Amino acid sequence: MKKKMSRREFLKASAAVGAVLSMSPNVSLAQEAKTIQLSKPQIGSSNSLMHLLWKRMSARQFSSEPLPVEVLSNLLWAGFGVNRPDGKRTAPSAMNCQDIDIFVILPDGLYHYDAKANQLNRILAEDLRGLAGTQAYVKEAPVNLIYVSDHSKLGGKIPEQVKIFYGSTSLTDLLSGAHAGLISENISLYCASEGLSTVVRALIDIPVLSKVMKLRPDQKIILAQSVGYPKKTS
Repeated sequence: MKKKMSRREFLKASAAVGAVLSMSPNVSLAQEAKTIQLSKPQIGSSNSLMHLLWKRMSARQFSSEPLPVEVLSNLLWAGFGVNRPDGKRTAPSAMNCQDIDIFVILPDGLYHYDAKANQLNRILAEDLRGLAGTQAYVKEAPVNLIYVSDHSKLGGKIPEQVKIFYGSTSLTDLLSGAHAGLISENISLYCASEGLSTVVRALIDIPVLSKVMKLRPDQKIILAQSVGYPKKTS
């Protein structure tokens, strides 16, 4: 049988609760809803970051016109090029693991982007654009970028005390996805600055493309991105 609280005990308990609340000004039993009206974005000049963000969009129609080497060079550097003497890059990566490799599919073959040497090294001399994605427009784009995470560069660097916060979630997959996303956004902003069309894609037959690219088991395709000049409309 539950013991009833006496009037004296009730008053003592109420006084204790009041004392706690008075010492914690941020604690309230019913907080008021608050709205902050934000100002309109300041778009700025044509080359400002705000203006490029305003122009950024996904486009799925491409001209077959090839990109000049200068444009392709700047595109790749913007995405994940070396921008400091210590070898760090234009996009961040956890613990500077730099696990993402950019493979470039052009009409004449598959290339690997070597950021340190600032060059493309051809791996296969065949047109793989039809394997770069399941959408029909992919094979029309003159450039398809394949973002591949080298898990051997990432797995051993993750501290155990960090892993415990993610439970069953693969932190390696989470970080490699974030890294690829950061690079793809750099590419998207460069495309906005140069009037290029681009779209980031995940619909890829990964087992088939991985086999053709001869990737190792610890190399994982994360995303793809198609780039080209806008398709001219009559």
